[in-house]
Amino acid sequence: MNAKEADELGARIAALVEGEDTDKAYRLLAPVLGERTPFRLLDRMGRAVGAGPASHVDAMLERIASKRTEGGWVVIAGAIGQRLDRDLKGAFALCRSYIVAADVWYGADILGERVPGPALLSHFDASLALLGPWRRDDNRWVRRTVGVAVHFWAKRSRSVPGLSARAGELLTFLEPMFEEWEMDAVKGVGWGLKTLGRHYPGPVAEWLAEQVVRRRRRPRALMLRKASTYLSDGQRARLSEGSEQ
Repeated sequence: MNAKEADELGARIAALVEGEDTDKAYRLLAPVLGERTPFRLLDRMGRAVGAGPASHVDAMLERIASKRTEGGWVVIAGAIGQRLDRDLKGAFALCRSYIVAADVWYGADILGERVPGPALLSHFDASLALLGPWRRDDNRWVRRTVGVAVHFWAKRSRSVPGLSARAGELLTFLEPMFEEWEMDAVKGVGWGLKTLGRHYPGPVAEWLAEQVVRRRRRPRALMLRKASTYLSDGQRARLSEGSEQ
């Protein structure tokens, strides 16, 4: 399947969804989800599906989620992403519900990179407010997604003028999660810190020094290792000394 074929199929599925023929729409999509279809093509189909009326789209998303295919989470995430400009709060709530439903690391990562991640780029302050409660959510996958969203922001913002100042805001935002102990969540938060450190090493080095050396906080070893991946040898040595005191 190529991009043109994906767009054509996405349009056919979207028309059926808009006509409330969820059964036929899913029958068209199911073979694609049963194959190793590239995510970039599934994204295109998800965006097409998500352009329809919310109530009709929601029925299709529920059908896709019930089958629990990896590619299905991509289509779901792409569809939810279409709501960011018209219903940010609703998009976040729906995203969270599917993160919980997926109950697996790749579900959290797929949704995080397609809903709250892009939302941070386009609606930074409002998205940060909506992500705030996720930091202490009872579900570890929801907490993991916070880090995934930050990773996406850092990866995409590195070439956008004027966004570097927001890296500091994200570091402050992640402070409550620095001592996260559940490993699945640690990996997501650490991923976010790692990508911030790659593109904004100065602010991350200072922030880590504040957490570890001056405040004597005790993160998981994996959290600290990921966060310091792109720091200089001297910066890492300083953190190591602080964590041993």
